[in-house]
Amino acid sequence: MANRTTWHLVTCEYPPQAGGVSDYTQLVARALSSAGDEVHVWCPPANGATGEPERETENPAPLFVHREMGRFSISNLCRLNNCLDQFASPRRLLVQWVPHGYGFHSMNLPFCLWLWQRAVRRRDIVELMVHEPCLPFGKGSLKQNGVAAVHRLMTIVLLNAARHVWMSIPAWATRLRPYSLGRALPFTWLPVTSNIAVVDDPDAVRIIRARYVPDGQHLLGHFGTYDRNITELLLQYLPSFLLARADRVVLLLGRGSEAMRERLLREQPDVAERVHATGTLAATDLSLHLKACDLMLQPYIDGVSSRRTSVMVALSHGLPIVTTSGRLTESLWTESGAVAIAPVGNTLEIVNRIERLLEDPTERARLGNAAKALYQEKFD
Repeated sequence: MANRTTWHLVTCEYPPQAGGVSDYTQLVARALSSAGDEVHVWCPPANGATGEPERETENPAPLFVHREMGRFSISNLCRLNNCLDQFASPRRLLVQWVPHGYGFHSMNLPFCLWLWQRAVRRRDIVELMVHEPCLPFGKGSLKQNGVAAVHRLMTIVLLNAARHVWMSIPAWATRLRPYSLGRALPFTWLPVTSNIAVVDDPDAVRIIRARYVPDGQHLLGHFGTYDRNITELLLQYLPSFLLARADRVVLLLGRGSEAMRERLLREQPDVAERVHATGTLAATDLSLHLKACDLMLQPYIDGVSSRRTSVMVALSHGLPIVTTSGRLTESLWTESGAVAIAPVGNTLEIVNRIERLLEDPTERARLGNAAKALYQEKFD
């Protein structure tokens, strides 16, 4: 194919490794392949060992997964140099960047220098997709501030190597631009999209609802990866919600949900019969479980934003959502009227919004339709 572009996607994780960057990278790789480009994904091994490149045969154009990144050590990067040099110059590298993803306690400066030398010495075209830029100063211990300083040095090196910077939210431009040191570097917002296709199977949804809410109770869902911050928010909101009325049921979806349920029940053992966890689900099953929920609770410590895959999944399914506003929340979330939103620290307001929506099917339907419309207009 004369106009085929060859892409090299460099990432810290790729399926079957779990994680938002993993899912996003696979989504991008498959989209580029479906468009007719040749794609090579360079990532760590899934089982601790490297091997022959894996071809994802369902794609029309070549999509190879090379698990050659190891632990992102200097020896691993030297091996990757040899692999990349087998392709015609200049190579086009699209790097999925999140500083804590590349090991060395999130301070892998050699990895950044390796990208710089690929750009400067080998004339490769380096583009960054920034999922998260760097730790802020003044938010923690002296050690964390030291890490934040190293992150800024890493950022200077990366931006000196890059020809284009893509960002999961517009706010990252303000954080990143000072470290470009005056270079005329384009910064472009590229919102994260849903990685879970919507499945239309009303009968299957009814079966799921009968399993969790057999007496017609309301089902409040949450989907995510249950990191420390989100776990703490759920522990703030869910007990008040569950203890207010006996006809409220919670469904926790996704990897880490079982541990979240156990943590909640240690504090509130009396609600055990009304809190359920699915664990990791296949994409089809996840879609059906999402559609079984009356309402989704999706809180984020820094506020809802377009970098959050979990909220994109809920939007794409046309689900009514209660979420939080914070320092990274874009104006579109309030301007669109597509989500019910309250400040992250206001537990009473969050719980009140959940209660009001569960008692108002008309408003839930409006929110669900608005969520679907927002996703199709801005993110699809």
